[in-house]
Amino acid sequence: MAEFIMKTIRKTASSFVAFVALTLSPLSSAIASTYELKTLTDFGTNPGELSASYFQPQQSNSAIVVLLHGCTQIGEQLAQDIGLLGLAKEHNFSVLIPQQSNSNNITTCFNWFSPQDSDKDQGETLSIKQMIEAVRSKAGVNSSQRANVYIVGLSAGGAMSASLMMHYPEMFEAGAVVAGIPYPCADGLIKAISCMKNGPASQDELINAAKVALGNDSQPPRLSVWTGDSDKVVNALNADALSNQWQTLLTTTNSVKGKLSHQESKNLQDKVTTEQWLNSDNQPVLEQVTIANLDHGFPVNPAEKFGGAVDKYLLEAPVAAMPKIINFFGIDKK
Repeated sequence: MAEFIMKTIRKTASSFVAFVALTLSPLSSAIASTYELKTLTDFGTNPGELSASYFQPQQSNSAIVVLLHGCTQIGEQLAQDIGLLGLAKEHNFSVLIPQQSNSNNITTCFNWFSPQDSDKDQGETLSIKQMIEAVRSKAGVNSSQRANVYIVGLSAGGAMSASLMMHYPEMFEAGAVVAGIPYPCADGLIKAISCMKNGPASQDELINAAKVALGNDSQPPRLSVWTGDSDKVVNALNADALSNQWQTLLTTTNSVKGKLSHQESKNLQDKVTTEQWLNSDNQPVLEQVTIANLDHGFPVNPAEKFGGAVDKYLLEAPVAAMPKIINFFGIDKK
């Protein structure tokens, strides 16, 4: 989500007018060739009218990472530029890359603020669920094996990732929301703009709605939250609200026992603050990483191995997010 949200229109909402047309470059054949990406076909009814590609290593460890891009982005390009595809080849996990179209949304945002696409088993949400099930099948992963699926989303993709984890907690072992928004912060464009600028209107409403979506017997996936404290597009208060929401859900669902312990570390030189909440086994189930002076985008650091490349909404930072997220997931240990 960037200045684009003011220009976003739903395919069924003719009352909104788009002022700027976006021309998307074709999917990079070089990326597809280098990483042996394949087009995902025949994955279900696809009510959200999305497309997707995927990477599957020859010797897979059965883990699957889903990447949801931000507005105006090509998912395949993003997967390469943040280091995800390189990490997938290094650690032998699969990558699923859903792609929004400008016929669904003029700025190719996932429609996280529209109930017909963000509610459970509706529109784009159902399409992505069907994609995951299809790639699971190709990877030989049993549908009951929750511990093999992870999700990462940037901006609008982060907001949609939060929605998916809330609706299908049994499907994901862990997720990461980067410069995103908690679910369900908005049910239309006006609220979406308010959420982006000011954060959720009510933390209590956010938590209560999430409890309804999650259910009392479902355990929320582990979560990594990333934000820049100078984000001019999505207020960093959204990251705080998302972390607070997850803390409440993790300590009130029937499947979670005991309280969470909290620890915080600050790297004053790099201006990176990492907070973690640990379960009774002393394992992190929630973390929030806040980077000082960082605007809206995905933190990359070209000096690191698989640290990514600087580009629009891919911002040079003291630490690269993608390797850290994969480490939080535990995939690099498999």
